[in-house]
Amino acid sequence: MASSSGTSSGSSTLLQNSGSEEDLQALMDERKRKRMISNRESARRSRMRKQKHLDDLMAQVTQLRKENHQIITRINIITQHYLNVEAENSVLKAQANELSHRLQSLNEINSYLNANNGSNFDAEDATSLAFTEPADSFLNPFNLAYLNQPIMASADNMFHY
Repeated sequence: MASSSGTSSGSSTLLQNSGSEEDLQALMDERKRKRMISNRESARRSRMRKQKHLDDLMAQVTQLRKENHQIITRINIITQHYLNVEAENSVLKAQANELSHRLQSLNEINSYLNANNGSNFDAEDATSLAFTEPADSFLNPFNLAYLNQPIMASADNMFHY
């Protein structure tokens, strides 16, 4: 009996070993399956994060392009305004130069009249000369034709080189 109980005990241990190996293999298979599922889920989350990052970058590119377009538009408007102001400034400088020349001419005429009359010549005297002495209209600065002409200057003829 002792030998039969030893053999039955040995086969029972063999069966237990075989059962525990199967259980161990099943447990390892289950862990491997769970790890595969976990890895798939992690890869899916990683792809989602990458896609969200790509979408955010594309939105940022769109926003920056829009801002760039707005800045370029503002630069163009400001540049055009600058050119207009520069042209107007050139016209005003030309007009100031013309007025300065006219003033200088009037001062020379005034000096000439003062030297000939021996007194100060003012606008009242010029008015009386214009009406009382038509033969002497050359000396009357208010009767000169060029003084009655408008001051003409434009940006078109300012930049001929």
